[in-house]
Amino acid sequence: MSKKVVIVGGVAGGASAAARLRRVDEQATIILFEKGQYISFANCGLPYYIGGAIKERKNLLVQTAQAMKARFNIDVRDLSEVVAIDRENRRVRVRNLRDQSEYEESYDVLVLSTGANPMKPPIPGIDGPNIHTIRDIPDTDAIKSFIDSSKPSKAVVVGGGFIGLEMAENLREAGLEVDLAEALDQVMAPLDYEMAAILHNHLRSKGCRLHLKDGVKAFETEGNRTVVELQSGKRIPADMVILSIGVRPNNRLAKEAGLELGVTGGIKVDECLLTSDPYIYALGDAIEVTDYVSGNPVLIPLAGPANKQGRIVADNITGRRETYKGTQGTAIAKVFDLAAAVTGANEKTLKKLGKPYITTITHSASHAGYYPGGSVMAIKTIYSPEGVVLGAQIVGFDGVDKRIDLLATAIRHRMHVHDLQELELSYAPPFSSAKDPVNMAGYVGSNVLNGDVKVAYWQEAMQADLQETFLLDVREPFEYEQGHIPNAVNIPLGQLRNRHGELPKDKEIIVNCQVGLRSYIGVRILMQNGFKKVRNLSGGYKTYRAVEDDMKQQG
Repeated sequence: MSKKVVIVGGVAGGASAAARLRRVDEQATIILFEKGQYISFANCGLPYYIGGAIKERKNLLVQTAQAMKARFNIDVRDLSEVVAIDRENRRVRVRNLRDQSEYEESYDVLVLSTGANPMKPPIPGIDGPNIHTIRDIPDTDAIKSFIDSSKPSKAVVVGGGFIGLEMAENLREAGLEVDLAEALDQVMAPLDYEMAAILHNHLRSKGCRLHLKDGVKAFETEGNRTVVELQSGKRIPADMVILSIGVRPNNRLAKEAGLELGVTGGIKVDECLLTSDPYIYALGDAIEVTDYVSGNPVLIPLAGPANKQGRIVADNITGRRETYKGTQGTAIAKVFDLAAAVTGANEKTLKKLGKPYITTITHSASHAGYYPGGSVMAIKTIYSPEGVVLGAQIVGFDGVDKRIDLLATAIRHRMHVHDLQELELSYAPPFSSAKDPVNMAGYVGSNVLNGDVKVAYWQEAMQADLQETFLLDVREPFEYEQGHIPNAVNIPLGQLRNRHGELPKDKEIIVNCQVGLRSYIGVRILMQNGFKKVRNLSGGYKTYRAVEDDMKQQG
């Protein structure tokens, strides 16, 4: 006997579950309740409609209620809010938002895809005029309408996460001045600081004013403008404010129904995405998931995992046992001309968890250097002392998506850095090099694990005690003169074999070049000439300079 399945919430997870369920079971009764008017839309595309990159609003609508009903024979009820769950009798109470009438609907299986709500902390004035969040189509319509009708000239974006960065870019594209306020010392929290520093410098070059380590204290209305007061006392007048502080799981229904919540506040589910009630599944931004690398409970609101979870839930409802194996947080964002991407664990998280790790930073060309149009990407690879890849971060102009997906696959399959160097990847001059950037990350990691080189990091070079450490720059003199680490001594690589006698053997030597390749050769020369305490600066002067420039701007 086919089941009656009630799904609460559409968009990525709920709509995906409904469509998959129908493909597997033609006889099931499927009802999808959606509080809003739009059951499936492109969340990630919303900022680009505001900025004008996406011209037609209709392109944001992935699926309409009418189209879904016609294609999948699903009873789609929009503007219908599920307000309560009666678990004992397996019924839900539904409010029709068109006329506020209420009724009950029975279910055999219930699926909760209630998503997440934008965070609005109790900051004085946060509900004032011209202060917007961006989570759905109505939010987007309100912002677009305000820009078109009021012609604002200045905006403040609060929060430097993915949506905040995308909104900053698109508001600049729409012609507005933009200030971005972030309580942390960096934007895009999944990145480690030195990688985020690259974004900071790029954002400033595009005219965005950054206020880091400076959260919002209050919002004040002055005439038609909103004044954003920061914790530092700085006051920024704006015609509009975009709140992008983050999201919280929408767990109200589950909590009031007595379903178990996780330690993060998300709905707790097992590996089959079943809640503490054997007749209720949950998925998407509303649930607590397992971090694929650490094994810890986390909240990771991303569209990709939500879609996969929808398919898994549908399969399990129809008797095909499928399990969700965790979320590794693979994500990418366009930040003006740059792309910034992450996957797996970052250094901050591993440090907090007390897990040992090694990191290396490489700077590789997106394609063969002799073919025009190439650009350099910074790749940070994080791996265990045994060499298992734990995480990766990439910031660059071209080819970032391809490389982060390779590294995400490596993490998913518990691959070793040695495996990265052995990957056979496509090569032609317009697309890559014979040694792809991912291969290069593998070579560098393998060199560290094999003991061919020890690495030093930008913090150590910046804070070096010159009584114990000697800083050696092996670039050419003209490069050195254009900028160098304070107190570093310049001996070009081509002269090092004849001049290594000038170096102290009783001090630790940190060697740098521009990106780490020439300095690696320098380290190998010194190690084979009796120097015991010598390390290569990971990421070279390029990484050091990005951090230094950012710190100077922050003051």
